[in-house]
Amino acid sequence: MTTVVNQHAPMTPEAAAQHVLQLATGHIVASALSVALELRIADHLSAPRSSAELAKALGVQEDPLYRVMRVLASVGVFNETSPRTFDATPVSEMMRSDLQGTPYAMARLLCDSKHFLVYSELMESVKTGKPALEKVFGAPAFEVFERDREWGAMFNEAMTSFSAQLIPAALDAYDMSNIGVLVDVAGGHGEVLIQTLRRYPRMRGILFDLGHVIAGAKARFADARIQDRVDVRAGDFFQDVPPDGDAYLMKHIIHDWDDERAGTILKNIRRALTRKADGKVILLESVIQPGNDPDLGKVIDLEMLTFPGGRERTADEFVALFAANDFELTRIVPTKSPLSVIEARPR
Repeated sequence: MTTVVNQHAPMTPEAAAQHVLQLATGHIVASALSVALELRIADHLSAPRSSAELAKALGVQEDPLYRVMRVLASVGVFNETSPRTFDATPVSEMMRSDLQGTPYAMARLLCDSKHFLVYSELMESVKTGKPALEKVFGAPAFEVFERDREWGAMFNEAMTSFSAQLIPAALDAYDMSNIGVLVDVAGGHGEVLIQTLRRYPRMRGILFDLGHVIAGAKARFADARIQDRVDVRAGDFFQDVPPDGDAYLMKHIIHDWDDERAGTILKNIRRALTRKADGKVILLESVIQPGNDPDLGKVIDLEMLTFPGGRERTADEFVALFAANDFELTRIVPTKSPLSVIEARPR
């Protein structure tokens, strides 16, 4: 297992050179991880197995598979217990596709080859400030996901899975018991509402998103037995939002957009809350921390730069964004997940 280096501690030139090479080969490790995710290797490691056994079960060549798994074992993903035999680790358990609550779907999206294509053009975003994805695929991100159904399905699955992991932490940290009607803006397949309405049996919900995105949500609500408490509405949040909510929730939505377009969404919500004296906006977003410490939000900020053209924000930037759109940021509540609950009320 590799050692995590404190990059700001005193370091010899040799150690610094090694650190540079570790960073420069990160895409190679991510590519190996992509293979492991695509083959669902972690699902096959309920007990130690040789690379020969795994190769036969997975329909691939043994020696290349071994070499991929050896690299991943060197960074803690698998454990080579004896020559060419591997066992699971806590990391590989989080790569299982057959268990709920793992980041399998999100990791698979991030390691997909099309993702790598976009990042090969990161310089385009640095030079122009525009999403590199548009240079690679010739259209904005969400148009590409709609056009490329396979990639779009992978994206939607990742978002639903990500919600399933994060929402319990948000619900534990933030009390929504005083909300009568919760509007989940751009709520995708409805995972946020499913978990929230289960937690609050008197609450009603409205799922609002593009028509093709929410097409399968009604069946999921029926399976969760909350269909009588949820309305499903199609629309475009750049035009308007349903006017019936006491609170408007958005998970990882505002970070998709620059301040101007995020402001348009917030203005539409502000208009919907005109007659709601106690109405509020609830965001589930990263809040970038100051200083040099590792922060997932700092990495995902580059994802926002290169894909939709949005950004992660600091607390001060959220204050300014809300103030520019007639809201006041009232609370930031950290959770046990990478996201915080950010609450704002009309001014």
